Formats: sequence, C-alpha cells, structure tokens
Amino acid sequence: MTSQVSRTTEQADGTVVGEQRKPGGVKAVRRLDRVIIRFAGDSGDGMQLTGDRFTSETASFGNDLSTLPNFPAEIRAPAGTLPGVSSFQLHFADHDILTPGDAPNVLVAMNPAALKANIGDLPRGAEIIVNTDEFTKRAMQKVGYDTSPLEDGSLDGYSLHPVPLTTLTVEALKEFDLSRKEAERSKNMFALGLLSWMYHRPTEGTERFLQQKFARSPEVMKANLAAFRAGWNFGETTEDFAVSYEIAPATTAFPVGTYRNISGNLALAYGLVTASRQAELPLFLGSYPITPASDILHELSKHKNFGVRTFQAEDEIAGIGAALGAAFGGSLAVTTTSGPGVALKAETVGLAVSLELPLLVVDIQRGGPSTGLPTKTEQADLLQAMFGRNGEAPVPVIAPRTPADCFDAALEAARIALTYRTPVMLLSDGYLANGSEPWRIPELEELPDLRVQFASGPNHTLDDGTEVFWPYKRDPQTLARPWAVPGTPGLEHRIGGIEKQDGTGNISYDPANHDFMVRTRQAKIDGIDVPDIEVDDPDGALTLVLGWGSTYGPITAAVRRLRAAGEPIAQAHLRHLNPFPRNLGAVLKGYDRVVIPEMNLGQLATLIRAKYLVDAHSYNQVNGMPFKAEQLATALKEAIDD
Repeated sequence: MTSQVSRTTEQADGTVVGEQRKPGGVKAVRRLDRVIIRFAGDSGDGMQLTGDRFTSETASFGNDLSTLPNFPAEIRAPAGTLPGVSSFQLHFADHDILTPGDAPNVLVAMNPAALKANIGDLPRGAEIIVNTDEFTKRAMQKVGYDTSPLEDGSLDGYSLHPVPLTTLTVEALKEFDLSRKEAERSKNMFALGLLSWMYHRPTEGTERFLQQKFARSPEVMKANLAAFRAGWNFGETTEDFAVSYEIAPATTAFPVGTYRNISGNLALAYGLVTASRQAELPLFLGSYPITPASDILHELSKHKNFGVRTFQAEDEIAGIGAALGAAFGGSLAVTTTSGPGVALKAETVGLAVSLELPLLVVDIQRGGPSTGLPTKTEQADLLQAMFGRNGEAPVPVIAPRTPADCFDAALEAARIALTYRTPVMLLSDGYLANGSEPWRIPELEELPDLRVQFASGPNHTLDDGTEVFWPYKRDPQTLARPWAVPGTPGLEHRIGGIEKQDGTGNISYDPANHDFMVRTRQAKIDGIDVPDIEVDDPDGALTLVLGWGSTYGPITAAVRRLRAAGEPIAQAHLRHLNPFPRNLGAVLKGYDRVVIPEMNLGQLATLIRAKYLVDAHSYNQVNGMPFKAEQLATALKEAIDD
C-alpha cells in the first residue's frame, strides 16, 4: 500500500485546502472548497462554449455553481483587440454559493488582449495559463504591450503557466486531414481538456456533446475529441502542472431532488411552457430578436409538441400586436424583448391595459439608453415598466432573483395575468439571462393550477329580463372582466383602445365613467394578492438592505460576510414591485436605516421614498457588470457605522 502525506493550509481568501503528496512521481492532489475560473480570448476562440462545457461537467459532478458569461456586443469584433475579448467566469464549490465570484483564482488567457483585459481583476498569487503562441510582437503592440509581460517581470506576483496551446493542438491533430487554420480552432478544446484534468472534471459528457455537435462532420468531431484528450494528457504528463485540484460535490447545499444546470433564459422558457400546460392553454410567443432575450425565442421554437407557437415578427410592435391578438383569441400570450423593445411596445401594452387581457411582457434588461450596451447587464427599466405608457395604465411588475428563479417567476407572472386579466411586466436582466446555476426540477404536484374559465354564456340581466353578455362586468373579488373566446355564440362584443363604458364595454366619452374606469383599473392592480415580504434578521439589526431582481446573489453574499464578522444586518428582497407586498411599509419603518443597492441610479429607492416616506439610501452601479460581494459588504458596513 502506498503511504500518503496530508496537510491542510488556508489561502489568503480564506479558502481551506488540503494536499496529498504521493511518492513515486505521482502528482499531488490539493483539496479546495471552491475555485473561480475565467476563460478569456477572442470572441471567435470559443470561450463561451468552453465555459459552458466546463460548467455542464461541474454541474453533473454535483458542485454548486454560478456563472458570468461576458462577451462583446459586436458579432465579430476585430481579432486581438481589447473590445473583442470574450470571457466566461465560473465559480464552483462544495457548499452553497450565490455569485460568480469577485476575483478569479485562475485565468486562462488565449492571447495578449485577454490577458490585458482581465489581469486587473486577479488577486496576487492567482494562476495564469497563457497561450504563448499568440504573444507575438504585433499582437502585443496591438493592445499596448511594449515588452512581453511573460518576460518583463510584470507577472512575478502570479503563478504563471506558459503553454503553447496552438502549437500543441496542431501537433495533436497532425494525423487529421485539416489545414493549420482548421486545426487551430480546436485549441479551446485543448484548454478545456487541460482544465478538466486540473480540476478532476468528468469527461464523458463533453465527449458525447462533441460527438453529437459534429455528427455531420466526422473529421471535425474526431479532431475536437483528439484535442480535448490531448489537453487532458498534457496536464497529466507535463512538469509545469505539479498539482491537480479536487472540489468535492456540494452534498449539503441542495434539498433532495433531481437537478440540472440551467440559465435564466432557459428557465424562463421552461416556466412559460409549464404555465401554458398548467393553464391548459396554448402558448403563443410574438417576438422580435433582440439581445439578450433572443434565446427565449430560440428555445420556445423547439417545443411545438407542447402546443407552443412562435412568431418572429418584422419588428417589436408587430411582435406584441400578434401576442395581444393571441390573448384575445384565448392563448397564453407572451412577448419577449429588452429595454429598447419595451419602449416600442408601450402603446400596445396600453391597449392591453384598456382591453384587460392577459399578456406577459418579458423584459431582459440591458444597459441603455437607446441601443446602449446590448451584451451588458443593468436593471434600469423599472420606472419604464411602472410608468412608460400614456395615461393611467397600471401594470403588475415582478422580477426573478436568480437564474433558476426565472422558472418560478414565469409561473407567477402567468398566474397574475390570467387571474386578473392584465398585462404583466417580468423584469429579468442580462446577468440572470446568461448566467446559470443548479436547478431542482419540480415535481408535478408542486406546480400551481392555473386553469381559467372562459365566458360561456350571458352574464347580465337587463331591466326587461333579457339576458345579455357584458364584456366588462367584473368578478367582485379580482375585478377581472370575463374572457370570451371569439366565435362563441352569443358573446359577440366590441373591443378597441377608446375608453369603455363600465359593464357594457361600449365606447364612452362620459367624464364620470372615465374617472370610474381609471380608478377601477388601478384598484384591480392594487388588489392583486401577493405574498408578504420576508425579512431575514437573526440578530435584531438596525440596518435593512432591500434589493430586487438579480442583486439578490451579491447582496446575500455581502450580508453573509458581514454577519460572519459579527455585524448585525437584516435583508429583504422584493419579487413583486407593483403592487408592493402589503407589509412592506411596516417592515421599512421597523429599521433605522434602509439601504437599496441597484444597478441603476436609484429607481426602486425613488419609489420607496415616494410611497412610504422612508429615507432610503441608494447604493448604485451602472457599469454593465453585477455587483461584487466585497464591494457591497464595504458599502453596507459604512451604512451600519453611519
């Protein structure tokens, strides 16, 4: 039996590691509780695919994880330039985690631009794996390196691993009938194989993926498989990598169940399909492609077997117009977009308010204004969702807090739309849409019953005893009007954007009726049944941090850090932004200080101050990236001490 020597150390960031050294030339294995890896290269280097595959294998292994894809807005930015750098960050651990991590422990840089764009985020001592083949004089000058950073000592504070990835890939593929340029395209698979060896990731799933992806190009499939295996073997045999790492599965982080890795957009698409099945209604999506919402259109187009119809319209206005028509026809209707598209859809959203039909408007927020930052995240559409229509046109607004939560948010949006006959705004964002995490697949009995009753006959009796159908006669509890499917005998009625007479739905210009209808539509939204907000406050804190949407992960991580340091702080997070939970005012008044971090200039804080007369303090960031936990922890500590 081979003896082993074990030791345990603690890294500067607090990560506990153990190391097993084996005699006889066998490489040491170091145990970590978490690690943050960032893959970076040109947008054509396959960094997103590499990150996706590493993430999928990590999820199948059982780690908790969180990801942050980050790519340029240009379809193909100039090669080797800083604006063209694409990256994918993955944080995985043997315990519950909430964010993609503040700073990478490992950077894989495929060229000088990738190194320069990301080196500022790395802590001292981090590992850097660089593709030395790309560090030519011309490539370095293109990004402002006068001398090679691999040789001038500027990286002495890091653990540098120079690897000729391109050369090694081409050499591994020389037996295949590929040009050098074609062979070089597989260098991302070589890097994936190397990292898979370093972190003991499973390989079977990636090999199956490559076999399926390139099934119609056998030579390309074999080349990618060979490059992937060559990267693994390189890690096993090279002297430069003396240690590999183990991160155990997160066995205590998850409730019992069946899990899969899921992105926010995919979870949202699945939630919409599930909502349509639970409502026993066909699902109709009227959409126009726009970053970062297009993936929902792509995914839903695959599910015709579930009664899903997708319509790619010629523009944003046509997309929502078709969706509203589908709602009138009895479908669960959805339109997906981002902030600029919401602006274009505003008039039709107002029409849906007037018609009082169920319609889901999904806004995957991005940086603005105008075209803004298409591939970067922001949560600056809240006021647009609340008020971005002419006249008094109230709309419920809800926001998911994590990628997996997008599934539940879609079900909740459908519940409100169908129950109260109203358009609903669902505010996700680019961070949630493209990020991923483990998701427990729900059991069927856990899903809500969303079935609705269509109008089937007369609902009102005139003074002379005649039974008629009034399209605006309301349910006394929900104030929802009846939903009559076109073509139902006896239920013919007039629709349009001009003000309706209460009950009959006839066109009305009467001032008193308009006042009544405006107040009734507002009362319907105000009366929506939403759960009370829950407060996490184990220590009786004086400071409350209030968030909404995708700030949940960074806020919760920051709160955990503060509590670990002995600082009392309370946390609450809003899903329902219109109407607010009924207990929100009482909760806010129970604290001396309320801090609201947002990726905007204080939109929720503005609403909170106006409605509850609470002196809420904003902490804002609009740089296209999510908050970092340490950054928030510092800001919240200052608020506590203030």
